[in-house]
Amino acid sequence: MDTQSLKAFVAVAESGSFSDAALRLFVTQSAVSKRISMLEQQLNCRLFDRIGRQILLTEAGERLLPKAKEIQLAIKDAQTLVNNLDQEVSGRLSFAASHHISLHRLPPILKKFAQAFQEVSLDLRFDESELAYDSVLKGEIELALITLAPEADPRICSEQIWDDRLFYTVSAHHPLAQSAQLTLAELNAYPAILPRPETFTHQLVRQQMSAWNMEPNLGMSTNYLDTIRMMVSIGLGWSLLPEILIDDQLIRLNLEAAPVHRPLGYIYHRDRTLSNAAQQMVKLLQHNRDFAISL
Repeated sequence: MDTQSLKAFVAVAESGSFSDAALRLFVTQSAVSKRISMLEQQLNCRLFDRIGRQILLTEAGERLLPKAKEIQLAIKDAQTLVNNLDQEVSGRLSFAASHHISLHRLPPILKKFAQAFQEVSLDLRFDESELAYDSVLKGEIELALITLAPEADPRICSEQIWDDRLFYTVSAHHPLAQSAQLTLAELNAYPAILPRPETFTHQLVRQQMSAWNMEPNLGMSTNYLDTIRMMVSIGLGWSLLPEILIDDQLIRLNLEAAPVHRPLGYIYHRDRTLSNAAQQMVKLLQHNRDFAISL
């Protein structure tokens, strides 16, 4: 059983297509088919059912897939261990950052890193926190800078770097703008503009309201906080926004509710050895946190 056959198997399983797997692996479709056929011969079982144009995993394929991914991660980990021996900071650093962190937290850190480690090729994705989280779990990237999950997967190591204070806000022209103090029920009588329900930020609002037996009165939804800030500023609804986004177009509401804090930080897979480049990025992030605390 060779690694190229396993790589082809995982690519077909994830894409559901021999042609898409070939594009991903930069080989021909016939090469992918030969690798799958060789693997099926070695294991003496069929791994895929071909039903019309559909490519479906057999029961054997379903059982092999998680183990094949583990083997791929183990091989990557072994390569990293060897490459780290020379202490050189070079190669490719694959990581993701949420849109909010990318715009408002990451730029000075990324600038320092790029200047200090010019031999490193940056593969940076701008993803929603939940997608980046999943990419780390799958071993597709080394690091992710995201809103930390309320309940972490045991396979994930996480460390908080920033404490994002959040405030309920409306525009200056909203009916609640002049209220001295509000309850969550009074706020929730008006439509909210929030990220989608599956996001970590939406879950913070839902958790706070559930203590009062309420569901958020969701009007519109988008996962881009800067877009939400714009929609709130023109009076389309209320939202829970990071302090860094609140300007003179927005009014902070005084609610009879506990303050809301959103932990921002980095995550990596517990079973993955970080490359020298990733370790240097972590050091920069930790230095940024420690410097902020000392101020």
